Amino acid sequence: MATRRCVGRPVPLPRAYTGAMAGDGRPARVEDVHQLARAMPYVKVERGSTGNPVYSVGGKSFVFFRTPRPDAVDPDTGERFPDVIVFWVESEADKQALVADPDSPFFTTPHFDGHRSVLVRAEHLDRLSYQELAEVVQDAWLSQASARRARAWLDAHQLT
Repeated sequence: MATRRCVGRPVPLPRAYTGAMAGDGRPARVEDVHQLARAMPYVKVERGSTGNPVYSVGGKSFVFFRTPRPDAVDPDTGERFPDVIVFWVESEADKQALVADPDSPFFTTPHFDGHRSVLVRAEHLDRLSYQELAEVVQDAWLSQASARRARAWLDAHQLT
């Protein structure tokens, strides 16, 4: 899968995921999204109008669980997808790389034209490894954090 990596280096995992789990390449799960997002510094978790979690840094969301919307539907049944997760990305080029990759579970809809984010269905997270998901969450955080916070995080993880 083509994704932007933090400065082209492996991304460190939160302390909660050190050891065998961190390197086993296991498939990503929904609970990993929550744990990875909460592991980033200065994160606040708010609840949307229907109780869906929204993870933010400095008042800017970087990952959120979207409520079912008419723009993301099953092409066969017309049913709205109940499990869409939105991740911010650094640039339109990053977005296009993620959604254009045929092996990627990421997609977008016309509603998100011009919006620096990609969508993924929770049921398709297992198409990502835990490490890939960690990189996506960390890149989402970096795309929304202040320059000072992002630089401090990158420096602390020796990614500059």
